[in-house]
Amino acid sequence: MSMFDPAAFLSTLKSAVNAFQLRQVEAAIPKVPLRAEHVANCRLLLNRQALLHELPTRSVCAEIGVDQGDFTDAILRVAQPSQLHLVDTWGSRRYNETKFEQVRNRFARELQSGTVVIHRKLSLEAVSDFEDACFDWIYLDTTHAYELTAQELRAYAAKIKPGGLMCGHDYSMGNWIKAYRYGVIEAVHEFCVTDGWELVYLTLEPIECQSFSIRRIAAPVRAS
Repeated sequence: MSMFDPAAFLSTLKSAVNAFQLRQVEAAIPKVPLRAEHVANCRLLLNRQALLHELPTRSVCAEIGVDQGDFTDAILRVAQPSQLHLVDTWGSRRYNETKFEQVRNRFARELQSGTVVIHRKLSLEAVSDFEDACFDWIYLDTTHAYELTAQELRAYAAKIKPGGLMCGHDYSMGNWIKAYRYGVIEAVHEFCVTDGWELVYLTLEPIECQSFSIRRIAAPVRAS
C-alpha cells in the first residue's frame, strides 16, 4: 500500500495551478498578424549594441526602465545623446533604493551637466513630463507584460518626432526559467497594425532578450 506524500501532492497541485494561470494569461493576449507593409523595411541586427550604432547621435531620447544603469552606460557611450531621460520608480524589492543611488552616483557628472535627467515615476505617469514630438527615440524595458507594453506604446507614440523610433527590450515569448509569459511581441504587432507603424530593426541575441525598433509608416507620395 503506497503512502500519501504531501510534498509530492503539493508539487503536483502547484504545477497544475501554474499551468492554469499560464493558460489564462495566454488566452488574454491578442494575436494580431502583421502584413507585408509592416516588415518591408525591417533589418536584422546581431544584438542591441548594434542597434545603438543605428540610432542617431546627439539625439534626445529616453530609457524607460533603467535598473542599475548598464544599458544607460552603453547608450551614453555609443549613441552619445544630447539629452537622455531615465524613467524608473526604483520602488520594488528588485529595483530598489540601492539601485537608484547607484544610478545617481554612476551618472553624477551627466546629471550635473543636464545630459541625463531622472524621472522617478512609473512609465505611464512620466508621459505627462514630456511635450509631444520631443524624442528622437525611446527604449522601453519595463515589465514586458502585454497590457502595460500596449499602453506604453500608445502613450509615448505622440512623444516621438516624425521619423523617430520606439524601441524596446525582450521581444520574445517570455522567460523560460521563470515560466513568465511576456507580451511584447503581441503588443508591438497589434500597435503596428492598428496605428500604422512598421518594424525597422530586430536583434538576434541567442537568449530571451531580443530588441525591436518601430517607426510610423510614411504616407505614400501622391502624384500631382
